Amino acid sequence: MSRVTDDFDLIVVGFGLAGVCAAIAAAENGARVLAVDRALGGGSSAVSGGVVYAGGGTPYQKAAGYDDDPENMFNYLRQEVQGVVGDATLRRFCDGSVEQLAWLEKHGAQFEGSLCTYKTSYPTKHYLYFSGNEKAYPYRLHARPAPRGHRQIATGTKSGRDLWRRMRDAALKLGVTFLPRTVVDDLVIVDGRVSGIRCRTWIGGSRSAQFLHGRTTAVGAKLTNWMPPIGHPVTGLADRMWQRRAQERTFTAPNVVLAAGGFAFNHDMLRRHAPAFTQIRPLGTRADDGAGIRLGVSAGGATDQLDRVSAWRLLTPPSALIEGVTVGVNGDRIANEDLYGATHCDIMVRQFGGKGYAIVDADTWKRARAQGREQAESILRMQIAAVFSFGHRKAATLSELARKLGISSSGLVATVDAYNAAIASGGDDSAHKAPELCAPIVRPPFYGIDISVRPSLTYPVPGLTLGGLKVDGDTGLVIDHEGHPIPGLYAAGRTAVGVCSNSYVSGLALADCVFSGRRAGEHAAAAAAEAPRPVGGMRNSR
Repeated sequence: MSRVTDDFDLIVVGFGLAGVCAAIAAAENGARVLAVDRALGGGSSAVSGGVVYAGGGTPYQKAAGYDDDPENMFNYLRQEVQGVVGDATLRRFCDGSVEQLAWLEKHGAQFEGSLCTYKTSYPTKHYLYFSGNEKAYPYRLHARPAPRGHRQIATGTKSGRDLWRRMRDAALKLGVTFLPRTVVDDLVIVDGRVSGIRCRTWIGGSRSAQFLHGRTTAVGAKLTNWMPPIGHPVTGLADRMWQRRAQERTFTAPNVVLAAGGFAFNHDMLRRHAPAFTQIRPLGTRADDGAGIRLGVSAGGATDQLDRVSAWRLLTPPSALIEGVTVGVNGDRIANEDLYGATHCDIMVRQFGGKGYAIVDADTWKRARAQGREQAESILRMQIAAVFSFGHRKAATLSELARKLGISSSGLVATVDAYNAAIASGGDDSAHKAPELCAPIVRPPFYGIDISVRPSLTYPVPGLTLGGLKVDGDTGLVIDHEGHPIPGLYAAGRTAVGVCSNSYVSGLALADCVFSGRRAGEHAAAAAAEAPRPVGGMRNSR
C-alpha cells in the first residue's frame, strides 16, 4: 500500500475562487495546503464574468470621479443582505473592500477605471460599472449611488477565466499542492474533529490521456452552460475516462475548507428547496451539485437560505429595453425596470408566478435594436439577435399585442396609460423608475418580449443558488444546529451562507468568495500553527 508523506495543515475542497483564495491566505501564513478539485479547477468562478464587487473608495472609483466610502457601501449592501450575515461581518466586508481588491492585484489580478456610461448587465467594453441596484428605487434613498462592479481586465467575456488563472498561479507559486480530477466522498472525523478527506483521484497516467480528459472536461463544461443537450454527452465521456483511472485515497489534515460551489446542477435539491426556480438554466459547472453542502451536513453542519436563487432575466443589454414597462399575465406592472435583472426576476417569480413580458413602442424598439451590437458581445449578442428576430410579438395596438402574448388586454392598456400619463405630466413614475429611463409607449407598432422563466435554447434564464452551510462570521467555521462551531471544518463561497445569500448583484458572489475564502484560510493557518504536531509530521496514506 503506497503512502504520500506530505504534511498538510489544510485541505481545500474545491479550487474555484473561494478555494484558491483560502489556499493563498493559508499559505501566506505559513500553512502547507492541499487543494483538490473534481475537475481541473476554476469552477463557476472561471466561467463567470470576472466581476468583483468592491467599494469604499477604490482607486478606480476615484479615477471615475466617485467619492465612495465604507459607510456608504454598508448602507447600500445592508438593503441587499437583509440580515443574512450580521452587521459586524458586513462592516468588515465593506471596511476591507479596498484592501481586498489590492490583495487580488498583489496576486496578479488587474482592474482599471473605464466607466460604463449606460445601464448594462455586463460591460464587455468597460471595466467599472453600476453592477447592482445602486441607482434604483428604493436603494438610492439610503445610499449615494456608486459604481462597484470591477471587472478583471480581459478580452470579451474571458474575465472570470483570467482572474481565476492568475490566482491559481499565485497559489502554486506559494507552494500549494493542487490535485485535480479528485472527487471527495467523505470527511475523516476523529474524536469529533474533522481531520481529512476520503476521495477518489486520478494520479499519474500518460500525458496524452490527461490532455484528452482535460480538453473534454473543459469543452463539456462550456457547452453544458449554454447548450446542455450537446454538453451532457461530452461531460459523460470525460466521466467515463476518469472512472477507469480513479483510485481511492485518504488525506489527513487538522483543517478542511469546503469551497465546492452551490447546487444549481442538482435538480432534486432545487425541487426540494427552491421549486419556483426549477426552470432556470444552471450557471456554473456540474460540480455545483451540492456535494460540498452535503459533506458539511454529514459532519453535523446546519444550512440556511437554500430557497434563495439568483435567476438572471437580464433586460439589458440593450439598455433601451428598460425604458418600456414589464407586466405580468394580468397586465399589472411587475416592478421598476431599472432594478438589477435578478432582483426584478425574483419579484416576477415570487409575485407573478415567473411569467412576465417587456412592452415597448416602435421608437424604443428602434433604439434598442441599434444598441445591440455596440453594447454586447459573444453569447449576449446571440441572445439579442434571437429576441429581435423571432423572440418577440408585434401588433398595431396594445390590445392586439396583449392577445398575441396571452395576457390581459384591459390590464395592459391601463398600465401603459398610467405610465404615459405620468411621463406627460412630468410626475413620478408609479413604480419609481428613474425619470431619464422612462420613455412613452405611444407610437405603433408595439412590441412584446416574453421574459418568463422558462426553458429556452436561445433566451434562457441562467441562475445559481445562494444558500449553503451556516458559518461563524468571525472564523468561517461551519456551525451546527445549536450554533456551535464544528472543529476543523470551514466553508466558503457558495457552499456557505455569505454576503450574497439573500440577494445577488453582479460581482458580489466573487467578492464574497475572496472574503470568505481568505477568512477561512487565515483562521485555519493560525489554528494549525497553535496546534501540537505529531513527531515526523502528519501522514497521508492510501
